[in-house]
Amino acid sequence: MAFLIGGLICVIGQFLMDLTPLTPAHILVLFVVLGAVLSGFGLYQPLIDMAGAGASVPLTGFGHALVTGTIEDVDKHGFWGIFSGGLRASATGVMAAVIFGFTMSVLFNPKG
Repeated sequence: MAFLIGGLICVIGQFLMDLTPLTPAHILVLFVVLGAVLSGFGLYQPLIDMAGAGASVPLTGFGHALVTGTIEDVDKHGFWGIFSGGLRASATGVMAAVIFGFTMSVLFNPKG
């Protein structure tokens, strides 16, 4: 199921790039917001339960992580959880991207 759901999300992104005037940046934002909205309505967690990494790794999963973390921290800390929840929930993924990006830039010469 992970392959099917993850592949379907990627196919939707590819169709959006091929068939619409949307730029990759627009699609990135669209997917993060879509994951956040679906998560806010409680529709994304069942998809993650069914597909695992196929739904949590794509950009829609990042939006889900932001909303889930924010909801959890609001329940624990009240108003201040609005500011800390998304950061706490997504910190590991963001830090991994920074570390891997830096490592690759040191190891390889960029073409640009």
